[in-house]
Amino acid sequence: MTSKVFYTNRYIDTQKGKVVELDSAILTEDEVIVAIDTKDAISSHPDYNNAEKITLKGTVLPGLVDSHVHLIGLGTGIAGDDLVKLDDNLLAINGAQNARKHLDSGVTTIRDCGAKNQTTYMIKKAKEMGLINTPDLIIAGRPITIIGGHLNWFGEVATGVKECVASVRRLVMDGSDFIKITATGGSTGTSRVDVRSFNIEEMTAIVDEAHKFGIHIAAHCVNIDGIKTAVDAGVDTIIHGKFMNASGDLEFDEDLAKKMSDNGIFINATLHQGRERIWQLKELAKNKKLSSIENTEIHAFEKNWDDSKKMWNKIIDSGIQLVAGSDASWQHYKLGGTSFQDEIHAHVSIGMTPMEAIQSGTIYAAKSCWVDEKVGSLEPGKIANIIAVDGNPEKNIEDLRNINSIIYRGYIHK
Repeated sequence: MTSKVFYTNRYIDTQKGKVVELDSAILTEDEVIVAIDTKDAISSHPDYNNAEKITLKGTVLPGLVDSHVHLIGLGTGIAGDDLVKLDDNLLAINGAQNARKHLDSGVTTIRDCGAKNQTTYMIKKAKEMGLINTPDLIIAGRPITIIGGHLNWFGEVATGVKECVASVRRLVMDGSDFIKITATGGSTGTSRVDVRSFNIEEMTAIVDEAHKFGIHIAAHCVNIDGIKTAVDAGVDTIIHGKFMNASGDLEFDEDLAKKMSDNGIFINATLHQGRERIWQLKELAKNKKLSSIENTEIHAFEKNWDDSKKMWNKIIDSGIQLVAGSDASWQHYKLGGTSFQDEIHAHVSIGMTPMEAIQSGTIYAAKSCWVDEKVGSLEPGKIANIIAVDGNPEKNIEDLRNINSIIYRGYIHK
């Protein structure tokens, strides 16, 4: 057994949403936190004397939890329709590298929301065999979709209740930790974003079968009809959560929002996904003239962003808990670096306080992934995933990018 004591005079209690400014210590044994208390109290613990002593500088908080990634993505702007044409072995190698990049940025838990065939199962198997070093992996494997629906080329297409139930059972057999369902269309060329995908009987069958096996459901939804169907079916997390009507306009549905709030259904808003592309274009504009198409893309996004912020304010006020999930490496959004911190930053941009945004990327993201008994906060009995940042992120969320230390499962990663 290996014991360590991590000293800090400033850490964030994500359960209570407050900063603790005391001379404190976190005692770990192998991968687990066994005690967190004042230095004096920890010094009387029987394992204290033989423990390795390490001082963490800055603000200490739990490792970040990214509730939405696509490990096999390239983040180069390649469309998913073209990404899936790449060899599965190449996609798996790329996914393993992406996972390591996220760990290097302070993300110690990730939920992968859909990949081609067996690719992410192989990444997780390689981690379990000790071949690669990655964050903890919560994987959906192949998302369940309709014929021609969003992500259909990933390999789990179902029609009718019987096929939907069979798909869940097949994914559980293959090793899926949760079920991802595409309740509406998306960026896939053959899909439609203006209508729901599965009907209520199909979606309810998927949800009931998943819950029977003790795993949760996350549903991709970009219109109100899809959200309503997913909520009525009993999904646990709505991904994207765009309150968009059949005409393509944003329209807040108060009754739907109340039902989601009352049922404790999370929304993973993927706020930075589109903003990342705009940031890239604006950076590009510093050295070259943008095309008319690129300028139109910027103007369209900024108008939509202003309208979206008003909608998100209503959603937050309704009591729905937002959880941070980046959706990287999809489209132009790469994993690693400060990509997940940018997603958390986006939550502040729509009106959340920095502390609320931090919680959305730690304890609430962990709750959404059904792993909050293990990660998301610094507490005895939880996995020793700990990061330290320079500055005060609860006041200035940009300080969350200043990672100076990463402890992953009790061992020093950085």
